[in-house]
Order: sequence, then C-alpha cells, then structure tokens
Amino acid sequence: MNKIEELIQQFCPEGVEYKELGEVLDYMQPTKFIVESTRYNHDLETPVLTAGQTFILGYTDETEGIFKASKENPVIIFDDFTTSFHWVDFDFKVKSSAMKMLRPKKDYEIIFRFIYFAMKCVDYNPQDHARQWISIYSKFQIPIPPLPIQQEIVSILDKFTQLEAELEAELEARRAQYKYYRDQLLCFEGKEVEWKMLGEVCFKTENIKWKDIQNKDYQYIDLSSVSRENNKISDTQTINSINAPNRAQQIVIEDDVIFGTTRPTLQRYSLITSEYHNQICSTGFCVLRANKELLSPKFLFFILKSSNFYNYVDNNQEGAGYPSISNSKVKQFRIPIPPLSEQERIVAILDKFDALVNDISVGLPAEIEARRKQYEYYREQLLNFKN
Repeated sequence: MNKIEELIQQFCPEGVEYKELGEVLDYMQPTKFIVESTRYNHDLETPVLTAGQTFILGYTDETEGIFKASKENPVIIFDDFTTSFHWVDFDFKVKSSAMKMLRPKKDYEIIFRFIYFAMKCVDYNPQDHARQWISIYSKFQIPIPPLPIQQEIVSILDKFTQLEAELEAELEARRAQYKYYRDQLLCFEGKEVEWKMLGEVCFKTENIKWKDIQNKDYQYIDLSSVSRENNKISDTQTINSINAPNRAQQIVIEDDVIFGTTRPTLQRYSLITSEYHNQICSTGFCVLRANKELLSPKFLFFILKSSNFYNYVDNNQEGAGYPSISNSKVKQFRIPIPPLSEQERIVAILDKFDALVNDISVGLPAEIEARRKQYEYYREQLLNFKN
C-alpha cells in the first residue's frame, strides 16, 4: 500500500480521472461463436463457456466459430442479463446470445487487467430481466489512474488471485480423489447384492391442486434454486394460488431427493431438508421419495452423484438444443440395494469426504473463503480513488 500511496503522490496528488466503461471498452456480440450441439464431453477439446457462475459448461469438438483468446490477448465475457463476468485467456465457444465479449479500445492507454479488477468494484444488481451492457452497465464510471499505478495495483491483486487459484487447484484435486473413492464405495458390480430400478424403491409423489388450496403461501424451488456447487437450495420464490406458474407443481417433503431433468448433465440435485418440507418444486425436477425400509435417502442422494448415474443420464437424454430426460427413464435406472446398515456406513464415510471438499467452515474451503474476503477487502481499498 505504501508504494501505491507514493505513486499517487507522484502522479496524481489531486485525484484521478474517471471514465465510463463504454469509453474504454469495446464489445462484440457472441452470435457466430454459439455452440450448435450441447452434447458435451470432458474428453473433447474446446470449452463451452457461460458468463454466469458455472463458467465452463462442458467441452465440444466443433471447430468452426471458435473465439480466439490467449494470455497475450485475453477477453472479458459478460452476461448481458445478470452482469456476471469472467476473465478468459484461452479459445472457447459460448452457450447463448446472452453475452458480450469485452476488450479494450485501442486508443486508450489502459491495462486491461486493471479494468477487470475495477469492474469487480461496481456495486450493481439488475432488478429486471433486461440486457444491461449498452443501456446501463457501460455507463458506470471507473477510475483511470496513470499506468504505473494501474500496473502496481494489478501486481498486488494478481498475487491474491494466484494464491486463491493454487488453493482452488488443490481443492479440485481433492474433489477428484473424493469422486474416485465415492464411485468405489458405490460400486457393487460382482458382489452379492440385490439390484432394483429406482421406480421400484421410491414411492409415487403428488402434484399440488391449487383449486383446493386458497390463501396459502409456499416456497417454490425452481431449477435455478439448486446450487450445482454444493447441492443446497437457496433463492426460492414465494408462490400461492394467485401467482403460481401455470404448470402443475410438485409437493416435496423432508428426505425427498430432487433431480433436474432439464439439461440433466448439469447435475442439479438436492436432498430436501426440514426447511423445505411440504413445499413445492418445479416439474423440471424428478422427485424421488425413497422407501426407507429398503433405501436410505442419503444413500440415494450419493447414488445420483455417482459417475454411473451421470453416464446413464448422458446416454438417455433426448433433444439437441435443450436436452432432457423423462421421469420414467430416470426411474428405470438400476441401483444396488445393500442392507441398510451398509448403506448408512457408506453414507457416514461420504459425508466426511463431502464436508472436506464442500463445507466452507472447515479445511480448504474455509481457507479459500478467507483468502477471497481478504482479496476483496484490498481490492476495494486499492481502487478507492479521489475523483
């Protein structure tokens, strides 16, 4: 910080100039870079990106319409509806047209990476589903200090992000290890164990009949309510007989397991907790209500996270542009039914693994969270200039 203060006193003691983002960045539409097929495979070469939280949706073998980026010529991909964005320094294709590709204008002396960090300090949350860049976001002003100051700030913040990236890489390695042991624990091939289809060990569920229920509010679990990072539910909507979506909705109870059947390889699944008992979920979910005399709900949840189930879904989804899998096809998946005591033993082991790689209160996830907060604090401090 002392060096930054010295540079400010040297180059701009009275303050720095502020400019609108649209003055220093050009944008490009993504139309010619949109992927044609969403049949992704991790063994393929070109990543398919979204500017949202997921970032890499999968990989494609398409060779036409690839956006060229590199460490020497990076780009910021910007979600035109949510204003989420990512720094990208490798070739890619995109999922949809709801994106802008941003690069610096050639006639401005700026460090592109500095602009990226400055955008992180923009405090704005869209309140409506409308395109944001041209009409709103590009009008936000950011500080443009002299180049030596930009470079020093970038150097400091890059050290933070590099450390976080190293921790993330270590966490990813542990997740791969966890996935391997999970699949090994859930593999019963060649063992003397009964196998049944999901439909044989899960009870039928019911849809809500709004005409029979008046003046009662429910929490509505949509596909977007389920985090793909930790399988938790958040950001539910309150609905009732007046404002409910037109399609029939499903009642869920504690210990149900829900699995998103629309774009199913995105793996949206969650175990319903007491907080969402007797609430409602979208018909985009297959609701699996385990017969607890045969099947532990938590064991079922881990089965759905296994590679075997992922491969089954990938091979049985239908539709190229917007793939899905039917509830009946999900319930045809065959699972092992070991004794309940063995199921609970496996669940106890996997719960410990799961906490180590997903619980932000312990281990590496906790350290990453602490580093991220530290980085955000210093970023705000470093980019707080007098106008």
